[in-house]
Amino acid sequence: MRTALAVALLAVVAAPASAQPKTPLAQLEFLAGEWEAIAAAPGESGGFGFAFAAQGRVLVRTNHAEYAASDRGPASRHDDLMVVYAEGGVIKADYFDNEDHVIRYTAQVRGARDVVFASDVTAGEPRYRLSYSMGDDGLLKGQFEIAPPGEPDAFKPYLAWTSRKRR
Repeated sequence: MRTALAVALLAVVAAPASAQPKTPLAQLEFLAGEWEAIAAAPGESGGFGFAFAAQGRVLVRTNHAEYAASDRGPASRHDDLMVVYAEGGVIKADYFDNEDHVIRYTAQVRGARDVVFASDVTAGEPRYRLSYSMGDDGLLKGQFEIAPPGEPDAFKPYLAWTSRKRR
């Protein structure tokens, strides 16, 4: 009896990852890895990484950007964290940064290598949209847009970047 149970447990533990049930986040596998910004403006550098956690139920993005001192201000660094998860079959994300911003997103996957995160409409507050799209060349393009309060669909580009996978 014990031997049969041990064999059954080994079969479950040794099952290949592909035998594990797919989660809604599997659509975002193209984001996984470490990325570095390329073709950044002079004095700017940065990178980010996406890593799955909790057996594929969570995707964690860490990001940093560094800015050299210029006539616009002193040298600075921006750090943020975004936790992507599925709730009720809907992909959502919570964003936090070193400037005390918190943004709650709902995601829309638009193909095998394209996702858009959009914040909810909140009266009197700006709305945010974060997009990632991977080209056939393997480069990942990103864009962060802001819509002013009262105009939730009038997004204007705030930041855009291109990155390549480091590993």
